Amino acid sequence: MRLTLLTTEHASVVQEVIESQSTYTERISGSAPGEHDGEELFAIGPDGIDAKLVYGAWQRDRLVGVVDVLLGYPRKHVAFIGLLMVHGAVGRGGYGRRIHEAVIDAVQVRDPDADTLRLAVVDTNADQAAPFWRALGYEPTGEVKPYSNGTVESVARLWERPLVMPDHPAKSG
Repeated sequence: MRLTLLTTEHASVVQEVIESQSTYTERISGSAPGEHDGEELFAIGPDGIDAKLVYGAWQRDRLVGVVDVLLGYPRKHVAFIGLLMVHGAVGRGGYGRRIHEAVIDAVQVRDPDADTLRLAVVDTNADQAAPFWRALGYEPTGEVKPYSNGTVESVARLWERPLVMPDHPAKSG
């Protein structure tokens, strides 16, 4: 598997990944994926970030996963994972963990001063997401933010881990 930086020219293959995980979209928005979700992944982001990077994980010439990373958000030296999604056709074959390992390497190259990885787990997706993130060394920070997307009104809980975790089974760079 290789991780490459994607551009808006890849929106259609990103859309395929998003559509392959329609139950995720339903949990976080209340509806099926929209026809422009692949394009929107490249465009949507908060103010005040150093960079928004969308990476693709490739198995030969097939996109098997997408991850969106915000550098410098919500503060310097933090990389925020906005989305890590594995194509539904490849299932639970360890791709999520391998993509995460590659993201660690990519963040260390792009922002050598980064020391923290951060993400949000929406309560309506927590049963599926929390065990995965916990296995990678993330812990809830206790911060909770209101979450609203489509017909879903929920909360997003913030989780963090050090970028480098020498004693953790996930690759640490």
